[in-house]
Amino acid sequence: MKKLTGTFRNTQWDPYLLVSQIVAMQALLYVSLGTIMYVMDFFALANHTLDHIFEYHEIHVTDLGGRLVIVAFILNSLVGAGLLWFVVRRTKLCLDFSFTFHFTHLVICWWYNEAFPSTIGWWMLNAVCTALMCVCSEFLCLKTELKEIPVGYTALNNKVDL
Repeated sequence: MKKLTGTFRNTQWDPYLLVSQIVAMQALLYVSLGTIMYVMDFFALANHTLDHIFEYHEIHVTDLGGRLVIVAFILNSLVGAGLLWFVVRRTKLCLDFSFTFHFTHLVICWWYNEAFPSTIGWWMLNAVCTALMCVCSEFLCLKTELKEIPVGYTALNNKVDL
């Protein structure tokens, strides 16, 4: 027997859409992080290396370079919130995509360093960035989902041939 539900949105699971959204978000977030990090390295007069993105020892507050790396990650979380709103557009999926990006970043950092990230600063920064990306993207998606559906006089006068 077919289950009748009154849902607004089709909730059928589409693995191709999901995987393509995950790949798109990973690529866009790393491109934006690389771009932000390039600008931060330019201001700090530092060398442009992948260490600033994947080396967990680079995250510290003792010098300008480490602070700019922290700012770059926080700015990337805000950019990521906008990208989640643009690519995914579902409030329910914001936490999943935020966690997926940061979990993938953990695995890449682990592989890149050949050691599990062990500094408290790295863990705190990634926890804050995950929460920031999730909350901001949920706000943007929820704001879009709750917009009024315009029903005007012209919409009622259109005749439909049945």
